[in-house]
Amino acid sequence: MATLELYELPGCPFCAKVTDKLDELGLEYESHEVPQAHSERTEVEEISGQTGVPVLVDHDNGIEGMPESSDIVEYLEQNYT
Repeated sequence: MATLELYELPGCPFCAKVTDKLDELGLEYESHEVPQAHSERTEVEEISGQTGVPVLVDHDNGIEGMPESSDIVEYLEQNYT
C-alpha cells in the first residue's frame, strides 16, 4: 500500500497543482477519484470532515486528511525535499 493517498477529481486545477508537486518530487501515491457531486463524497468527508478536494493522507506521518492544495504542496515541500 502506498503511504501517500490523494483524493482528487479529474479536471480539478487544485488537484492538478498537488499531483504536479507529487510528480515533481518523484513520490508514489495512490489516487482515489471522487464523485463529481459533493453529496456523494462520503468517503472523503469521513477522512477530512469536508467534501472538497484535493485531500492528502500520509500514513507514515499521521496525516489523516489534509485539505487545501496550497497547504498540501507546502507540506510536501517541507517533508519530502
